[in-house]
Amino acid sequence: MLIRVRHSTGKIEQVPPRKLQKLIDKRKIIQFMRSTGWVTVGFDPIRNGGDHAYAGPERRS
Repeated sequence: MLIRVRHSTGKIEQVPPRKLQKLIDKRKIIQFMRSTGWVTVGFDPIRNGGDHAYAGPERRS
């Protein structure tokens, strides 16, 4: 599956999912396409590529 991305120059291309996070981190793209439409980097909510481990106290018994 490829993801459509829009660069700041206006160029649109399709990239593999693993490359999407790299492009976001390097600020190479301004938007990418989701099933719901274009997502604007820095404006719309997106997941970051960091550690997803819960850092709070253990609440399970």
